[in-house]
Amino acid sequence: MAKKDKSRQKKFDTRIDFTPMVDMNMLLITFFMLCTTMIKSQTLQLALPTNEKIEQEEQNQAKASEAITFIVTGKLTEVNVGGKMMEISKPADGRVFYYEGQADTENPDAFKEIKLGGGGEGYIRTVLQERNKEVLAEIKKLKERWKKGEIHDSTYQALAEKARNNENYKRPVVMIKATANASYADVVSVLDEMQINNISRYQLERLSADDSTMLKNKGINLE
Repeated sequence: MAKKDKSRQKKFDTRIDFTPMVDMNMLLITFFMLCTTMIKSQTLQLALPTNEKIEQEEQNQAKASEAITFIVTGKLTEVNVGGKMMEISKPADGRVFYYEGQADTENPDAFKEIKLGGGGEGYIRTVLQERNKEVLAEIKKLKERWKKGEIHDSTYQALAEKARNNENYKRPVVMIKATANASYADVVSVLDEMQINNISRYQLERLSADDSTMLKNKGINLE
């Protein structure tokens, strides 16, 4: 009796060759690297003073006609954040006060409240523009020349920087102070005004005893 031939099952090679994928991976990596460098950062750019360092001795010697101090404060509100009750400061509750020259606790009228954003009477931008009008006028002239193509962008930037630091112009020395209740957004808004109005001499400072006294006289709770 003839034996049945058992058909042999063929074994297939299941190994996958990934070698062609190397080129594809390199192309993808290169693509994402190039795209990442071209994407503009969406993070908040904090405008910190970098143009000119103001030493403590210079602060004390600053003329009353040049010095101006802005104090940012606010109100803590209890809100639910992720199921947890927390006290935070809201920009809507923010308030800004200012005084010129040295702090005068005996003269409450010298400590005035001022508004953020926009322009016009009673706004921080108007006060800064009035104090820095010589620099702003010079930069406006330079900008007109740049728009007409008379000077290149790099030349404009260099001349504008020179104008901001020109000792022959009347320029304000600005101190920015914030209470513990101030919102981060309001402090950043005040710093932005320094850049908008081309203020070269400014820095963040702590509250002094006189500052606290004047705030308390305005009914501001610092606790």
